[in-house]
This record gives sequence, C-alpha cells and structure tokens, in this order.
Amino acid sequence: MFECPVPESVSDRIQMAHGGGGRLMNDLIRSVFLEAFGSPSGSVQNDSAVLSSPAGRLAVTTDSFVVQPLEFPGGNIGSLAVHGTVNDLAMSGAEPLYLTAGFILEEGLPLDVLNRVVHSMAEAARLAGVRIVTGDTKVVERGKGDGIYINTAGVGAVPHDLEISPSSVRPGDSILLSGDLGRHGMTIMSLRAGLSFGEALCSDSAPLHESVAALIRAGIPVHCLRDVTRGGLTATLSEIAEASRLTVRLDEMSIPVRDDVRAACGLLGLDPLQVACEGRYLAILPGEYEDEALRLMRGCGVSSGACLVGRVEEFRTAPLLMKGRLGVERVLGMPSGMQLPRIC
Repeated sequence: MFECPVPESVSDRIQMAHGGGGRLMNDLIRSVFLEAFGSPSGSVQNDSAVLSSPAGRLAVTTDSFVVQPLEFPGGNIGSLAVHGTVNDLAMSGAEPLYLTAGFILEEGLPLDVLNRVVHSMAEAARLAGVRIVTGDTKVVERGKGDGIYINTAGVGAVPHDLEISPSSVRPGDSILLSGDLGRHGMTIMSLRAGLSFGEALCSDSAPLHESVAALIRAGIPVHCLRDVTRGGLTATLSEIAEASRLTVRLDEMSIPVRDDVRAACGLLGLDPLQVACEGRYLAILPGEYEDEALRLMRGCGVSSGACLVGRVEEFRTAPLLMKGRLGVERVLGMPSGMQLPRIC
C-alpha cells in the first residue's frame, strides 16, 4: 500500500512538497521569490514574462552556478549568479536588461539560507540595473543536490556595431587587465581547506558592465573582451591566441597578484594565473587607444586597478608567451585537468 504523508504546514527547511506545485510551493514563491524580486506583470499566473525589446541587436547568455560553500566573504551563490550572468553579457559590449533564475533546492535546506541567497541576488540585480523577470523552482531529495543550484539566462541590448571576438584581434593590440587576479578562487579554496589568510581576502565577484560601457561610449574600437573566470588568465588568453592564430606576449611583472592570494596559492600548490576571478576582465584593443582606455577603466571602481599586461604579435613560436620575473621567456599552455573544482 502506498502512503503519501501530509507535509508539515510550517517548517524552517525545504521539503519535497515545496517543489510539488501545491500550496507549499506557492507559499514559497510568494514569501521568498516574489517578496525579493517582485513580478514584472503584477501576476504570478503566467509561465513567461512579456517584455519590451529595444531596437537593434540583442545578446543572450545562460549559465549555471554550483559553488560550495554557498556563502563566502564577498558574496554568496545568489550575488555570484547575477554578477556572472551580467558579466557574460558585458563581454559582448551589451547593456544587461533582464535575467531569469531557476533554483534547484535540496530537501532539508534551511529557509533562512535560501532567504539570504535570494535577497543577496535581488540586491545584486538592483545595483547592476537589471531585472529578474521570471524563474522556476525544483526540489530534489536530500543527498541528491548540494543545497542550492542556480541556473540563469540573461538578455542585453547591444548598442554598437563592433564585432567583439577573438577574430577581431590584430597584431599591435594592447591587452588590458581590469585588476588583480585570483581572489575569488582562493577565497573559496581557503574556506574549503579551513585556512585563514586574513580578513581582507574576499571574493572579487562584481558586475563589470559599467566599466565596459565606458569604453564603448567613448568610441574605443574594442576588439575582444573576456572575463577571467575558469582557467584564469592563462586559459582565457590561450583560447584567444589560438582562435586568432596570433601570439600573445605577457610580462609577468605587470600582472597584479595580491600577496595574500600569492601566499594561498603557494600553500595549496596553485598557479595564480590559472585561478578564476568573478570580477575581472581583459580588454584587447588597438595600441593607440591604450592610454585612453586605461584612464576610463581606472575611473570605474570595479576596474580601478586596470593595467597593461601584454601585447599581441604575429604568430611566433607559440600562442602564449610570458617573460618571467628573471627575464626568461617561457611558453604558457592551456591548463589541463581541473585545478579548481566548483568555484562558481
């Protein structure tokens, strides 16, 4: 005989019935998600949002976030989901407009954790100037999830005619980095390892679109933009160099890495150039615009540490070369394997 137990009417934890389409699910949507995000149509009855679309090109992206721990110095999985999606749109030079949010919740998740994540997500969206307009919630059995997974999609308007891609990169281009490397990855790894490197070590997670927009508005003919996420600087530039069939030449002395990040990397046996960020990007543009671009980037708080880290040349011995601290040049390759699991 099958039994279907009646769920508790009041609980401070996620139950399977929260994903079952009934009263508890509707209560969760109203008390958690709508309370934080609001409703663009004033109604919760529709399965899609009807939105106004600006004239011209649109950028569309999607991403999933599975970070552990869910909360960390500098943010949590909710703010990270907003920043990551906004930044993917920004790397096309797009102005982010709308986000969707799909939540996969594990049975037993404390509701106060969910509320903190959702409100952090709502605040990050507000500060970034985007709207979370529709979403979905599913609940999986205890032990078959990891607290919270978030899937997002993002839509943005493209207010320019530039072709921002590796195919646009040319010899003589300057490579600008928006700030120091590795803080997000090492913050997550330090928490997992139970290590402390001082209160100042926190995630660099941040929205990048205003910094990018400053370059676009100034008429700078940006050739390529990339946020420095999984695989770090090495993977990002290796991909661009290989796709453009050119050589990227870096100067290690010009690449900013904080002392606490370098110390954490040394202790854990990691290369800071392969550690992911969530609030840093590369701008590759004609050399004659280098000074103006740096001035504009440094005028935005999120990219106030912008610097020149390298240049693009005709293809030579390898796609990615770096002059080290002792003046010796070496070849950098695409990282193999998985150096940093589950940091975003």
